[in-house]
Amino acid sequence: MCRHFAHQPQTGYLCVPLTVQGETLGMLCLIGAAAKGKHQVNQQQLAMMVGEAIKLSLSNLKLREELRGQAIRDPLTGLFNRRYLEATLAHEVYRAQRRNAPLCVAMLDLDRFKRVNDTFGHEAGDSLLREFGQVLREKLRKSDISCRYGGDEFVLVLPDSSLADTQQRVEQICGLVKTLQVRHGGPLLSTLAASAGVANPSELLRAADEALYAAKRTGRNCVVVYQAKD
Repeated sequence: MCRHFAHQPQTGYLCVPLTVQGETLGMLCLIGAAAKGKHQVNQQQLAMMVGEAIKLSLSNLKLREELRGQAIRDPLTGLFNRRYLEATLAHEVYRAQRRNAPLCVAMLDLDRFKRVNDTFGHEAGDSLLREFGQVLREKLRKSDISCRYGGDEFVLVLPDSSLADTQQRVEQICGLVKTLQVRHGGPLLSTLAASAGVANPSELLRAADEALYAAKRTGRNCVVVYQAKD
């Protein structure tokens, strides 16, 4: 009896593993009255043919999903990339407006990241980016969108989050950055910090970017909320 059965079927059955390049994608299981003789052989051949078609379809779907993931994910951090952000941000803004729900965007970058690269090398910088990406994946909600915008800049899209809530959450993330202990080889990298800008839906990225650079001008290692100029 096949191990996936809890009880022995009362009628005949045929199980066809759907295996592609050594990986089992599933199982085609046919249960019914067993044929005999030549009809049994024909049934088995038909089941194998159907199984071949199904497993190729499953393999193609898996490959398509993997390729889509490569197209919208940053390979270094595992976060979404800029292409995905640009494709989804307008939708998130529209959805928030339709639901009359808050939505905020935060733009963050790692302070003096170039100095890390210059002092310890680009591999050390990559290690730092990976660690920061891990912090974002662990501390954000499933409904939040975290993207690597480029270089050491990151963008967070936070649905159902007010300015005050977003500022508090981003400050927590920036606080965690200072506790990161990233090693490259033997020594720990220098003390880390991040700056961030937070804005409402109207002209989100431009506003968040302005708030980010305001944080830089203020002296880094802080979060600035965008304020529209009169």
